[in-house]
Amino acid sequence: MHIPSGNALDNPGINNPAKAEGPFAYGYTPAVARHFAAHPNPGATGTGRVVRVDRTLLLVAVADGLLHLPYPLTGDQPVTGDWVWIGPNRAGGRQILAILPRRSELSRKRAFEDSSAEQVLAANMDTVGVVVPVDRPLTHNRLERTLVAVWDSGATPLVIITKADLAQVADDVVGKVVLQAAGVDVVTTSAENGDGIDELIGRIPAGGTIVLLGPSGAGKSTLINALAGREVQQTGAVRSGDFKGKHTTTARELVPLSNGTVLMDTPGVRGFGLFDAGEGLGGMFGDVEELAAGCRFADCAHGSEPGCAVREAIDGGVLEERRWNSYLKMQRELAALARRSDVAAQRAYHREWQQKVVSAGKSQRSAEREAFERGSRNAGKGRNRKQ
Repeated sequence: MHIPSGNALDNPGINNPAKAEGPFAYGYTPAVARHFAAHPNPGATGTGRVVRVDRTLLLVAVADGLLHLPYPLTGDQPVTGDWVWIGPNRAGGRQILAILPRRSELSRKRAFEDSSAEQVLAANMDTVGVVVPVDRPLTHNRLERTLVAVWDSGATPLVIITKADLAQVADDVVGKVVLQAAGVDVVTTSAENGDGIDELIGRIPAGGTIVLLGPSGAGKSTLINALAGREVQQTGAVRSGDFKGKHTTTARELVPLSNGTVLMDTPGVRGFGLFDAGEGLGGMFGDVEELAAGCRFADCAHGSEPGCAVREAIDGGVLEERRWNSYLKMQRELAALARRSDVAAQRAYHREWQQKVVSAGKSQRSAEREAFERGSRNAGKGRNRKQ
């Protein structure tokens, strides 16, 4: 197995992030080096990390800088944040040979309604910062479903409130978010004033990667500039009528910071369709599921049944009916997605079942014919003996 020159275990960039180059500037830590060692590739001559995914090429950080490489011809398609093995191609250049198994993966259902396909947004992040601006109404359902997806990704969710200097209702928004995002840390920031930036940096593991996720105009690019201490992302104005911002970020891209942290900005996300997020649903709605488990009857429909712990909690003001309805809606959404995903499996099962029935029918008819023929032969022998 080959680990490229400048192994993460002895590279000066590990202890001095300001001197880091290539993959070392993009989160190549001793833990990542061990991950590569655990998944060797005989033909590889180096390692890299996908920095940005464009329409036809991938920007990859390798030991000697940044390279534009083509998409692999076979296998899974890389996404921003992937760790990859690099090797030679037939033309004398370099190519991606393999993608390492992802330690975390942020996914959503593709945007069109009838789709059951997965869209992977980012890989190998340690923290996902869900950005909530205070200059617009708080959308509870969006926040909840985004946090469900983050819990399911394997990364640690973090709610980042932005633009706290622009609204008089910042304290009110923070209070609502803290209640809504139960169990998730909340950091309040003002990138313009520099408030909360040090606290936010302190929440990210050393050498870790944080993805910023939120709607257009939420202040993600401004926040990245404040964290980087320089302008690395363009920023745009937000319309006051509908709070929509111009998409100043057009691709998911890794941005290295001088302290070894890696940021990933993402284009504004309007909706977040859940994809196979059963575990994340439990992480976000653990209190609701615990209540449901306390009902008198195991098959309680949480309506008018006696001893329904959910209904008692709603009536007593312990559980918001809006939150309960949101949980039910996401359950239905995941169930519908599972049914669509299982269509092919159902068809294969029905084909197999039909083949078994046909085969069994043939076997039964063969058995009956054999028994009839055996009976006819025995009857013939009996007549011969009588004669």
